[in-house]
Amino acid sequence: MSGSRSSGTSSYRRLDVARRRAQLIRAALGLFAHRPPEDVSLDDVAAAAEVSRPLVYRYFPGGKPQLYEAALRSAVEELTQCFAEPQEGPLSRRLSAALDRYLAFVDEHDTGFSALLRSGSVVATSRTGAIVDEVRRGAAEHILAHLRVPEPGVRLRMAVRTWITAVEGASLGWLDEGKQPPVEELRDWLLDHFVALLLATATGDPQTEEVVSRALAREPADGPVASLARRTMTLLTRAEHLLPAP
Repeated sequence: MSGSRSSGTSSYRRLDVARRRAQLIRAALGLFAHRPPEDVSLDDVAAAAEVSRPLVYRYFPGGKPQLYEAALRSAVEELTQCFAEPQEGPLSRRLSAALDRYLAFVDEHDTGFSALLRSGSVVATSRTGAIVDEVRRGAAEHILAHLRVPEPGVRLRMAVRTWITAVEGASLGWLDEGKQPPVEELRDWLLDHFVALLLATATGDPQTEEVVSRALAREPADGPVASLARRTMTLLTRAEHLLPAP
């Protein structure tokens, strides 16, 4: 009997501060993913982590707001890394893989983060808003790295930031629509949106034109960018009055 208690106590204490904190954050993140933050109590977190409420307070003396910020920061770090694709191969392939990870994350953490991004959570603060904004900044940095632009100009930076905002808005809209259309269609549409936005920007910005020309040279003839070009030309051909005279 005493040996059993000793073993259990040893197992309980074996978690150091960092591991115990990470355990509590994981438990909280799992709850915040599918329930509005205001509907999750510290008792819920303690039960999910199979620990006592006082232990939660020991690691997060600021209570739920502090724990929520920690869980949110953990999620933001994971979400930002969605765009950290190896810089190899066609740009469209890299962005497709990044979008697959991003949208899988949105699918997994729907309710809580939807409330936060809409500023609809009573737990949301200027601090949590700043943490969420890190996703946008981090994603922009990754995308500009994919474009191989160490010193982007204003127009290119704005184009990338506009697309990131569109991805976020489309993701929230996708949740509103009951996760329709199928996620693969949403991914492909967002990729088309990025290409179209870059092309539009390139018509009036030499730097973006150079970036687009370099990226297009690496795209396969049977890839998504070529498909978008064919579909666009078909539409323009139907509107012959918009095309310049030969």
